[in-house]
Amino acid sequence: MGLPLVEERDTEDDVLQWRVKDKLFVWERPLRQGDIAALGESAPDGPILAARTPDVGAKAALLADNPKVYFTTPHFDGYPAVLVRLDEIEVKELAELVVEAWLGRAPRRVAKQYLADRR
Repeated sequence: MGLPLVEERDTEDDVLQWRVKDKLFVWERPLRQGDIAALGESAPDGPILAARTPDVGAKAALLADNPKVYFTTPHFDGYPAVLVRLDEIEVKELAELVVEAWLGRAPRRVAKQYLADRR
């Protein structure tokens, strides 16, 4: 919520979403039955967050870099987003992931100003 223009929404299913200018960039993502079936025994039972990535290449890099933290399901095949095991990710890494997701969805002018202010 500390990022410019961020709005938190609660869906009908009581799932929180964070948007910038109505563009979804991070959201809670409980596993669905199809996800659990696809993941089998590797399906996590803790809280899960979904985060947009710049593209599917960045998604692949995160998945390869730290499979203990990042994962995906067939539902997200071809979609630039990763699923995150919240009880496995370090706070600093989570903050970086959220900022990167926000930067990819925020208006360019706002993102540019945010980066300039951080220097």
